[in-house]
Amino acid sequence: MNNKDFLLKLSQQSGNELDATSKLVDSVLHSMVDRLQNGDSVVISGFGSFEVKKKMERISVNPVSRQRLLIPPKLVVGFKPSSSVKEEVK
Repeated sequence: MNNKDFLLKLSQQSGNELDATSKLVDSVLHSMVDRLQNGDSVVISGFGSFEVKKKMERISVNPVSRQRLLIPPKLVVGFKPSSSVKEEVK
């Protein structure tokens, strides 16, 4: 499902126009990104939680040349689904 299909289905289910639904989804996503940039976690009850995790630096080896590379630390967003979502996906 791509973004267009998602917005169309969501607008049909909510009974709102496509433009209003698109603006609402954009607003929610921008709000989530702002909170994650501040280092806060975002918890959506009944769906799951998003949080920023720090991956430590590590050494990787190129299998062809056997050259060792230092991979710098970075921040990544992690998602942990709620138990109800896990059950429905099974």
